[in-house]
Amino acid sequence: MLVVNEKQIMSTYSMKEALQDVEEVLKAKVAEKISNPHRTVLEFPQHEASALYMPSADLVEEVTAVKVVTIFPNNPSNGKSTTQGVVLLSDAKNGEHVAMLNASYLTRLRTGALSGIATKYLARKNAKVLTVIGTGAMAFEQALGVLAVREIERIILFNRTAEKAQKFGEKLANFGVRVPFEVVVDVSIAVRQADIICCATRSNDPVFNGEDLQPGTHINGVGSYLPHMLEMDVTTIKRASKIIVDDLAGVKDEAGELMHAEKIGEWSFNDVQGEIGQLVVRDVTGRENEEEITLFKSVGAAYFDLAVAKGAYVKAKEQNIGTNIEV
Repeated sequence: MLVVNEKQIMSTYSMKEALQDVEEVLKAKVAEKISNPHRTVLEFPQHEASALYMPSADLVEEVTAVKVVTIFPNNPSNGKSTTQGVVLLSDAKNGEHVAMLNASYLTRLRTGALSGIATKYLARKNAKVLTVIGTGAMAFEQALGVLAVREIERIILFNRTAEKAQKFGEKLANFGVRVPFEVVVDVSIAVRQADIICCATRSNDPVFNGEDLQPGTHINGVGSYLPHMLEMDVTTIKRASKIIVDDLAGVKDEAGELMHAEKIGEWSFNDVQGEIGQLVVRDVTGRENEEEITLFKSVGAAYFDLAVAKGAYVKAKEQNIGTNIEV
Protein backbone atom coordinates (compact mmCIF):
# COMPACT_ATOMS: atom_id res chain seq x y z
CA MET A 1 0.00 0.00 0.00
CA LEU A 2 1.23 3.47 -0.89
CA VAL A 3 0.92 6.01 1.93
CA VAL A 4 0.93 9.66 0.82
CA ASN A 5 1.02 12.50 3.32
CA GLU A 6 -0.45 15.98 2.94
CA LYS A 7 2.80 17.73 2.06
CA GLN A 8 3.49 15.21 -0.70
CA ILE A 9 0.00 15.59 -2.14
CA MET A 10 0.22 19.39 -2.07
CA SER A 11 3.52 19.28 -3.96
CA THR A 12 2.03 17.37 -6.89
CA TYR A 13 -1.74 17.92 -7.03
CA SER A 14 -3.34 21.36 -7.33
CA MET A 15 -6.62 23.15 -8.00
CA LYS A 16 -6.07 22.87 -11.74
CA GLU A 17 -6.08 19.06 -11.62
CA ALA A 18 -8.88 18.96 -9.04
CA LEU A 19 -11.19 21.06 -11.23
CA GLN A 20 -10.70 18.64 -14.11
CA ASP A 21 -11.09 15.49 -12.00
CA VAL A 22 -14.17 16.71 -10.12
CA GLU A 23 -15.89 17.84 -13.32
CA GLU A 24 -15.25 14.39 -14.83
CA VAL A 25 -16.71 12.57 -11.82
CA LEU A 26 -19.78 14.83 -11.97
CA LYS A 27 -20.35 13.71 -15.55
CA ALA A 28 -19.85 10.08 -14.52
CA LYS A 29 -22.41 10.44 -11.71
CA VAL A 30 -25.03 11.81 -14.11
CA ALA A 31 -24.28 8.84 -16.40
CA GLU A 32 -24.95 6.50 -13.42
CA LYS A 33 -21.37 5.20 -13.40
CA ILE A 34 -20.83 6.06 -9.73
CA SER A 35 -22.06 4.25 -6.62
CA ASN A 36 -22.45 6.65 -3.72
CA PRO A 37 -24.12 5.28 -0.56
CA HIS A 38 -25.19 7.96 1.89
CA ARG A 39 -22.50 8.83 4.38
CA THR A 40 -22.64 8.08 8.08
CA VAL A 41 -22.20 10.97 10.50
CA LEU A 42 -21.37 10.44 14.16
CA GLU A 43 -21.75 13.49 16.38
CA PHE A 44 -19.92 14.25 19.62
CA PRO A 45 -21.91 17.14 21.15
CA GLN A 46 -19.65 17.44 24.16
CA HIS A 47 -16.89 18.54 21.77
CA GLU A 48 -19.17 20.21 19.18
CA ALA A 49 -17.55 17.70 16.82
CA SER A 50 -18.35 15.06 14.23
CA ALA A 51 -16.87 12.09 12.40
CA LEU A 52 -17.94 11.29 8.84
CA TYR A 53 -17.60 7.95 7.03
CA MET A 54 -17.98 8.24 3.27
CA PRO A 55 -17.79 5.29 0.80
CA SER A 56 -18.04 5.46 -3.00
CA ALA A 57 -17.06 3.57 -6.14
CA ASP A 58 -16.35 4.25 -9.80
CA LEU A 59 -18.16 1.36 -11.50
CA VAL A 60 -16.39 1.84 -14.83
CA GLU A 61 -12.80 2.38 -13.74
CA GLU A 62 -13.37 -0.13 -10.91
CA VAL A 63 -11.91 1.76 -8.01
CA THR A 64 -13.39 2.42 -4.58
CA ALA A 65 -12.68 4.92 -1.84
CA VAL A 66 -13.67 5.34 1.78
CA LYS A 67 -12.95 8.62 3.47
CA VAL A 68 -12.97 9.04 7.21
CA VAL A 69 -12.86 12.66 8.33
CA THR A 70 -13.16 14.12 11.81
CA ILE A 71 -14.11 17.74 12.50
CA PHE A 72 -13.22 18.97 15.98
CA PRO A 73 -13.51 22.79 16.02
CA ASN A 74 -11.94 23.15 19.46
CA ASN A 75 -8.72 21.47 18.35
CA PRO A 76 -6.73 24.63 17.46
CA SER A 77 -6.66 25.57 21.16
CA ASN A 78 -4.82 22.29 21.72
CA GLY A 79 -2.46 22.71 18.80
CA LYS A 80 -4.29 20.25 16.56
CA SER A 81 -6.07 20.72 13.23
CA THR A 82 -9.84 21.17 13.18
CA THR A 83 -10.26 18.75 10.29
CA GLN A 84 -8.33 15.48 10.02
CA GLY A 85 -8.96 12.69 7.58
CA VAL A 86 -7.70 9.82 5.48
CA VAL A 87 -8.88 8.17 2.26
CA LEU A 88 -8.46 4.46 1.63
CA LEU A 89 -8.28 3.75 -2.10
CA SER A 90 -8.95 0.20 -3.30
CA ASP A 91 -8.84 -1.69 -6.59
CA ALA A 92 -12.35 -3.01 -7.29
CA LYS A 93 -11.09 -5.61 -9.74
CA ASN A 94 -9.19 -7.65 -7.15
CA GLY A 95 -9.94 -5.99 -3.80
CA GLU A 96 -6.38 -4.80 -3.21
CA HIS A 97 -6.03 -1.74 -0.99
CA VAL A 98 -3.64 0.35 -3.05
CA ALA A 99 -3.26 3.63 -1.17
CA MET A 100 -3.91 5.58 2.00
CA LEU A 101 -3.88 9.34 1.49
CA ASN A 102 -4.16 12.23 3.90
CA ALA A 103 -7.62 13.69 3.26
CA SER A 104 -7.53 17.12 4.90
CA TYR A 105 -6.07 18.99 1.94
CA LEU A 106 -7.99 16.84 -0.55
CA THR A 107 -11.26 17.66 1.24
CA ARG A 108 -10.55 21.37 1.08
CA LEU A 109 -9.42 21.06 -2.53
CA ARG A 110 -12.44 19.15 -3.83
CA THR A 111 -14.80 21.52 -2.02
CA GLY A 112 -13.02 24.49 -3.56
CA ALA A 113 -13.15 22.80 -6.96
CA LEU A 114 -16.91 22.32 -6.62
CA SER A 115 -17.36 26.00 -5.85
CA GLY A 116 -15.08 26.84 -8.76
CA ILE A 117 -17.20 24.72 -11.11
CA ALA A 118 -20.43 26.24 -9.74
CA THR A 119 -18.95 29.71 -10.20
CA LYS A 120 -17.93 28.86 -13.77
CA TYR A 121 -21.55 28.11 -14.71
CA LEU A 122 -23.48 30.43 -12.40
CA ALA A 123 -21.50 33.62 -11.79
CA ARG A 124 -21.57 36.54 -14.20
CA LYS A 125 -18.78 36.36 -16.78
CA ASN A 126 -17.66 39.86 -15.80
CA ALA A 127 -17.63 39.19 -12.03
CA LYS A 128 -14.66 41.04 -10.54
CA VAL A 129 -15.15 41.21 -6.75
CA LEU A 130 -14.93 38.14 -4.54
CA THR A 131 -16.10 38.34 -0.94
CA VAL A 132 -14.98 35.60 1.44
CA ILE A 133 -17.03 35.28 4.63
CA GLY A 134 -15.24 33.13 7.18
CA THR A 135 -11.49 32.78 6.73
CA GLY A 136 -10.92 29.41 8.35
CA ALA A 137 -9.09 26.46 6.82
CA MET A 138 -11.80 25.60 4.26
CA ALA A 139 -11.94 29.12 2.81
CA PHE A 140 -8.50 29.17 1.20
CA GLU A 141 -9.31 26.62 -1.51
CA GLN A 142 -12.69 28.29 -1.95
CA ALA A 143 -10.89 31.41 -3.05
CA LEU A 144 -8.52 29.44 -5.26
CA GLY A 145 -11.46 27.71 -6.96
CA VAL A 146 -13.08 31.03 -7.86
CA LEU A 147 -9.78 32.61 -8.93
CA ALA A 148 -9.25 29.71 -11.34
CA VAL A 149 -12.44 30.43 -13.28
CA ARG A 150 -12.97 34.21 -13.06
CA GLU A 151 -10.67 37.22 -13.50
CA ILE A 152 -11.10 38.60 -10.00
CA GLU A 153 -9.73 42.11 -9.45
CA ARG A 154 -10.47 42.57 -5.73
CA ILE A 155 -10.96 40.26 -2.75
CA ILE A 156 -12.92 41.39 0.32
CA LEU A 157 -12.39 39.39 3.50
CA PHE A 158 -14.65 39.22 6.52
CA ASN A 159 -14.12 37.20 9.66
CA ARG A 160 -15.40 37.69 13.19
CA THR A 161 -11.74 38.13 14.13
CA ALA A 162 -10.28 40.69 11.74
CA GLU A 163 -6.73 39.59 12.52
CA LYS A 164 -7.48 36.14 11.11
CA ALA A 165 -8.85 37.71 7.94
CA GLN A 166 -5.65 39.75 7.57
CA LYS A 167 -3.51 36.63 7.95
CA PHE A 168 -5.70 34.87 5.39
CA GLY A 169 -5.08 37.65 2.87
CA GLU A 170 -1.35 37.47 3.52
CA LYS A 171 -1.46 33.71 3.00
CA LEU A 172 -3.09 34.23 -0.40
CA ALA A 173 -0.38 36.73 -1.31
CA ASN A 174 2.39 34.39 -0.15
CA PHE A 175 0.81 31.63 -2.23
CA GLY A 176 1.23 33.80 -5.31
CA VAL A 177 -2.21 35.39 -5.63
CA ARG A 178 -1.62 38.86 -7.07
CA VAL A 179 -5.12 40.19 -6.41
CA PRO A 180 -5.38 42.98 -3.83
CA PHE A 181 -7.37 42.13 -0.72
CA GLU A 182 -9.21 44.22 1.83
CA VAL A 183 -10.33 43.26 5.34
CA VAL A 184 -13.66 44.74 6.43
CA VAL A 185 -15.29 44.63 9.85
CA ASP A 186 -18.86 45.14 8.60
CA VAL A 187 -20.23 42.09 6.80
CA SER A 188 -22.95 44.19 5.16
CA ILE A 189 -20.30 46.20 3.32
CA ALA A 190 -18.61 42.98 2.21
CA VAL A 191 -21.86 41.56 0.83
CA ARG A 192 -23.05 44.74 -0.89
CA GLN A 193 -19.83 45.04 -2.87
CA ALA A 194 -19.62 41.39 -3.91
CA ASP A 195 -20.11 39.83 -7.33
CA ILE A 196 -19.29 36.41 -5.88
CA ILE A 197 -19.55 35.33 -2.24
CA CYS A 198 -17.85 32.30 -0.73
CA CYS A 199 -19.34 31.52 2.65
CA ALA A 200 -17.43 28.93 4.68
CA THR A 201 -18.40 29.01 8.36
CA ARG A 202 -19.78 26.52 10.86
CA SER A 203 -22.26 29.06 12.18
CA ASN A 204 -25.57 28.07 13.71
CA ASP A 205 -26.95 31.51 12.82
CA PRO A 206 -26.99 33.36 9.48
CA VAL A 207 -23.74 35.25 8.94
CA PHE A 208 -25.10 37.90 6.57
CA ASN A 209 -28.40 39.58 5.70
CA GLY A 210 -29.87 38.45 2.39
CA GLU A 211 -31.29 41.93 1.87
CA ASP A 212 -27.72 43.14 1.29
CA LEU A 213 -27.25 40.95 -1.79
CA GLN A 214 -27.00 42.94 -4.99
CA PRO A 215 -28.66 41.79 -8.24
CA GLY A 216 -26.38 39.44 -10.19
CA THR A 217 -24.56 38.04 -7.14
CA HIS A 218 -23.53 34.39 -7.02
CA ILE A 219 -23.12 32.66 -3.62
CA ASN A 220 -21.20 29.50 -2.78
CA GLY A 221 -22.36 28.16 0.60
CA VAL A 222 -20.14 25.35 1.85
CA GLY A 223 -19.74 25.83 5.59
CA SER A 224 -22.88 24.33 7.10
CA TYR A 225 -23.23 20.58 6.76
CA LEU A 226 -25.45 19.60 9.72
CA PRO A 227 -29.19 20.24 10.28
CA HIS A 228 -28.66 22.74 13.11
CA MET A 229 -26.27 24.94 11.11
CA LEU A 230 -27.84 28.00 9.49
CA GLU A 231 -25.06 29.79 7.63
CA MET A 232 -27.46 31.63 5.29
CA ASP A 233 -30.81 33.24 6.08
CA VAL A 234 -34.21 32.53 4.55
CA THR A 235 -34.09 35.84 2.67
CA THR A 236 -31.02 34.69 0.76
CA ILE A 237 -32.69 31.42 -0.15
CA LYS A 238 -35.89 33.13 -1.30
CA ARG A 239 -34.04 35.77 -3.33
CA ALA A 240 -32.03 33.15 -5.24
CA SER A 241 -33.69 32.52 -8.59
CA LYS A 242 -31.58 29.39 -9.06
CA ILE A 243 -30.36 27.05 -6.34
CA ILE A 244 -27.94 24.34 -7.43
CA VAL A 245 -26.79 21.68 -4.94
CA ASP A 246 -23.85 19.30 -4.98
CA ASP A 247 -25.84 16.19 -4.00
CA LEU A 248 -29.59 16.44 -3.47
CA ALA A 249 -29.93 13.43 -1.15
CA GLY A 250 -27.17 14.75 1.10
CA VAL A 251 -28.48 18.31 1.08
CA LYS A 252 -31.97 17.17 2.10
CA ASP A 253 -30.49 15.54 5.21
CA GLU A 254 -27.70 17.96 6.09
CA ALA A 255 -28.11 21.48 4.69
CA GLY A 256 -29.48 23.19 7.77
CA GLU A 257 -30.53 26.47 6.20
CA LEU A 258 -32.47 24.78 3.38
CA MET A 259 -34.06 22.30 5.78
CA HIS A 260 -35.09 25.17 8.06
CA ALA A 261 -36.56 27.19 5.19
CA GLU A 262 -38.69 24.23 4.12
CA LYS A 263 -39.73 23.41 7.69
CA ILE A 264 -41.15 26.89 8.27
CA GLY A 265 -42.95 26.83 4.91
CA GLU A 266 -40.91 29.57 3.23
CA TRP A 267 -39.29 27.37 0.59
CA SER A 268 -39.33 23.81 -0.76
CA PHE A 269 -36.71 21.37 -2.01
CA ASN A 270 -38.89 21.14 -5.11
CA ASP A 271 -37.48 24.58 -5.93
CA VAL A 272 -33.94 23.23 -6.35
CA GLN A 273 -32.89 23.76 -9.96
CA GLY A 274 -30.78 20.62 -9.97
CA GLU A 275 -27.45 19.09 -8.98
CA ILE A 276 -24.15 20.52 -10.12
CA GLY A 277 -23.48 17.49 -12.32
CA GLN A 278 -26.68 18.25 -14.25
CA LEU A 279 -25.42 21.80 -14.66
CA VAL A 280 -22.12 20.55 -16.09
CA VAL A 281 -23.78 18.31 -18.69
CA ARG A 282 -26.36 21.03 -19.48
CA ASP A 283 -29.36 19.04 -18.25
CA VAL A 284 -30.31 22.13 -16.23
CA THR A 285 -29.83 25.78 -17.08
CA GLY A 286 -27.18 27.98 -15.50
CA ARG A 287 -27.22 31.77 -15.32
CA GLU A 288 -29.65 33.30 -17.80
CA ASN A 289 -29.23 37.03 -17.17
CA GLU A 290 -27.09 39.61 -15.38
CA GLU A 291 -29.62 40.35 -12.65
CA GLU A 292 -30.51 37.01 -11.12
CA ILE A 293 -29.06 35.89 -7.80
CA THR A 294 -27.71 32.33 -7.88
CA LEU A 295 -26.80 30.01 -5.03
CA PHE A 296 -24.69 26.86 -4.89
CA LYS A 297 -25.12 24.80 -1.73
CA SER A 298 -22.60 22.06 -0.91
CA VAL A 299 -22.52 19.56 1.94
CA GLY A 300 -20.09 17.12 0.30
CA ALA A 301 -20.36 13.60 -1.05
CA ALA A 302 -17.95 10.67 -1.14
CA TYR A 303 -17.52 10.54 -4.90
CA PHE A 304 -15.95 13.99 -4.88
CA ASP A 305 -13.29 12.58 -2.57
CA LEU A 306 -12.93 9.56 -4.82
CA ALA A 307 -12.19 11.87 -7.75
CA VAL A 308 -9.37 13.79 -6.08
CA ALA A 309 -7.95 10.78 -4.22
CA LYS A 310 -7.69 8.88 -7.48
CA GLY A 311 -6.10 11.89 -9.16
CA ALA A 312 -3.61 12.44 -6.36
CA TYR A 313 -2.71 8.73 -6.33
CA VAL A 314 -1.98 8.78 -10.06
CA LYS A 315 0.24 11.86 -9.59
CA ALA A 316 2.07 10.21 -6.69
CA LYS A 317 2.77 7.12 -8.77
CA GLU A 318 3.94 9.19 -11.72
CA GLN A 319 6.35 11.23 -9.60
CA ASN A 320 7.42 8.37 -7.35
CA ILE A 321 6.41 9.95 -4.06
CA GLY A 322 4.88 8.39 -0.97
CA THR A 323 5.93 5.39 1.13
CA ASN A 324 5.15 1.79 0.25
CA ILE A 325 4.25 -0.31 3.31
CA GLU A 326 2.97 -3.81 4.00
CA VAL A 327 -0.24 -4.05 5.99
